[in-house]
Amino acid sequence: MSPAGERPGPARWRRRLRDLQGAALPAALVLGGILLALNLISFGFGEAPVSTLRRAFEGTWGTPYGVGQVLFKATPLLFTGLSFSIALRAGLFNIGAEGQVTMASLAGAVVAAELPARTPWLVAVPASIACAVATGAAVALVPAVLRARLGAHEIISGIMMNRVADVLAPWLLASVFSRAAMRTADAIPAARLPRLERLVPALHGSAASVAFLLAVALVFAAHRALSRSRAGREMRFVGQGAEVARAEGIDVPRRRLEAMLAAGAVAGAAMTATTLGYKGYYEVGLGAGAGYAGIPVALLGRGTPLGLVLAAVLFGTLDQAGLAINARVPKEAMDVLEALAIVLIASATARGGRSGEAPA
Repeated sequence: MSPAGERPGPARWRRRLRDLQGAALPAALVLGGILLALNLISFGFGEAPVSTLRRAFEGTWGTPYGVGQVLFKATPLLFTGLSFSIALRAGLFNIGAEGQVTMASLAGAVVAAELPARTPWLVAVPASIACAVATGAAVALVPAVLRARLGAHEIISGIMMNRVADVLAPWLLASVFSRAAMRTADAIPAARLPRLERLVPALHGSAASVAFLLAVALVFAAHRALSRSRAGREMRFVGQGAEVARAEGIDVPRRRLEAMLAAGAVAGAAMTATTLGYKGYYEVGLGAGAGYAGIPVALLGRGTPLGLVLAAVLFGTLDQAGLAINARVPKEAMDVLEALAIVLIASATARGGRSGEAPA
């Protein structure tokens, strides 16, 4: 309580309002830049901008199927965006989320396929997810230990682990699991996550699954846990200044290690969208790019749960819009827009202050 007896509620809402105001500049620059660039691209390929925008809208938010596809593409970005945000809270860059997603998807798919056929879903789904989460954390352990104990920068070791995963996953499929088709066996039915169309029939045909709801719930739960726990607060202090945190008696290497392991575990959970909720098996390349795409999602989201959800949906919309306009404008044009969005985010956050830090 304040000296005047003011309840803490108003202060909390004022802080949230400041967070929204801080996110307004990056969001406005990104949306404005994307619209302008899309118009220029349309002119370049001889298409009317209005026609291109109409096609992009109809293929995304203009139909229930498009909405479902946007949510599907946003789901793994929610996991990897949260992963990067957790690491950034402790002043770390989890650039290795790409490799964590790859290895976690493979491990979770193998468990989902090897379980007995009569395994109930209450066992099959948690077992597959738990294996994926543990694998993601194990992959993150290497850069985590190198940074916490030896001072090696996690960006270098994270990129190294991404390359290791790119080579290791196909080798395991071909040599260890004898899968010449470069994919695992199908998961048992009980290990599959249901599609969202069961809850919302209008989304029929889309690949969106309940993994989206799991991702949203995890984003808000993680924010709450990190904001209220001692470990989460100390991670934030480490991210703000490791030397000051060390002087205050905080075990900096331990908090950095915990942040990277948590980030790797969350990245591993992205397989719920691609493997358990979509394909039902893992194949080489499934989920590729989600680890890197989580970086701008985390930066645009600015460490807030609502910001992360909206940022993931934005990039999911761009990805799906690229498919919608592919008949008239090359899909690669949306890759240009995504790259532009990243540049705009970097420029806006440089002007608006430190981004990605979760509020206390």
